[in-house]
Amino acid sequence: MAFLDKNYLLEGETAAKLYQEIENLPILDAHNHGDIDEILKNEGWSDIWEVEAATDHYVWEMMRKRGVPEEKITGSATNKEKWLALAGIFPEIAGNPTYEWIHLDLKRRFGIEEAISAHTAEMIWQKTKNMLATSAMKPQNVLKEMNVEIMCTTDEPYSLLEGHKKARQQVDGVKILPTWRPDKIMNIEADKWQEYVTKLGDAFKTEVDDLSGLLTALQKSHDYFAEQGCVASDHGIVEPISYAVAEGDAAVIYKKAVAGEELSSKEIRDFKAFILLEFAKLNQASGWVTQLHIGAIRDYREKVYDNLGPDAGGDISNSDIEIAENIRYFVNQFDSKLDIVLYTMEPTHWFTASTISRAFPNVSLGAPWWLTDSPYGMEKQMQQVTTVDLFYNLAGMVTDSRKLMSYSSRTEMFRRTLANVVGRQVDRGRMPYNVAADLVAHVSYYGPKKLFFSEK
Repeated sequence: MAFLDKNYLLEGETAAKLYQEIENLPILDAHNHGDIDEILKNEGWSDIWEVEAATDHYVWEMMRKRGVPEEKITGSATNKEKWLALAGIFPEIAGNPTYEWIHLDLKRRFGIEEAISAHTAEMIWQKTKNMLATSAMKPQNVLKEMNVEIMCTTDEPYSLLEGHKKARQQVDGVKILPTWRPDKIMNIEADKWQEYVTKLGDAFKTEVDDLSGLLTALQKSHDYFAEQGCVASDHGIVEPISYAVAEGDAAVIYKKAVAGEELSSKEIRDFKAFILLEFAKLNQASGWVTQLHIGAIRDYREKVYDNLGPDAGGDISNSDIEIAENIRYFVNQFDSKLDIVLYTMEPTHWFTASTISRAFPNVSLGAPWWLTDSPYGMEKQMQQVTTVDLFYNLAGMVTDSRKLMSYSSRTEMFRRTLANVVGRQVDRGRMPYNVAADLVAHVSYYGPKKLFFSEK
């Protein structure tokens, strides 16, 4: 099998045939970090570094691992100098999915077959630069060419979504929806928590000096997002916390936090448990999907965070968290009342998550997330969780990406892996081909469309 040829990730005729069934289905991306202003302005990119690495901490981490100085990653070096540095170490990151994603982008979007290296860096730089100057490479045209039907950005609850309003009028061929991301409201212990809460109150002209005001501001924000087409919330949670907390008790904790008083660990947990349920109640009333991203410890490498801030690389996963008991109250409170999607980064958490999903028809499993978003991770997750839960109830692929072109490459990697895993089961006599064809189409497109985008 040649590098990224037509049988990439496909280990037999059945897998190849199944992939043909799904490769041209539209892309539904219910969770990404797309830049609405980039799409709306439609100015495009100047060079391949902007396209592939300027916002991508996956790339930055690989470059740091191979000894590239920070000046040529996030520093003052020119984009060409940064690209040449990346190309110079690119053969050394083979085996990591970043190697395949970027090569897929080059092959699918630019028609470049050559592997990235110091020897091809100049050619790739110039060829892509010339192509990026054409109208075909403007963001809106790229989205259409990639067959993106619906994409959901990730938005702060205080956002007034001006870009989304304009996009509905000015962007044709793709539906761009906001996603409500209020998890920082939960982090009552964080240094900038009060500043964040104040932004929410200011955006919706609501006093937030007590819990009642906060809940009113959240309701206004939620209603506003619903008016703009939002269909889901997203919550990044290191460890889920859910149990009954009286509103009066939460109000006392909130008041202490607003006054700048120190909170006990129990008070912090109590507030997190209370407010997560409040988020879910709002989602239930609006028929939204609640997405829980569990297990990421952010800003673990302090030097990177101190110098560059969040989302710059240096985040890790943690297997040592409790899920089953911590989420028990939450899933039982919303049993058959709220669509919930669980994303777990740690492979050690997949089995627990799949047994929870099996027990609750309204709970679905999301795609392997972040550090397991690879052919290896996706295949292992599919093999493991679908022996407990059902393929048919997987929530489909989301890219979680900050790079527009990677919506296609990441989706392709997922669909090829899905076809290979299911194709192997057909070849082993575990299901007939017609059932398998329906299954891969459902997981790739029809199931996620019903879960996220059909009217409840």
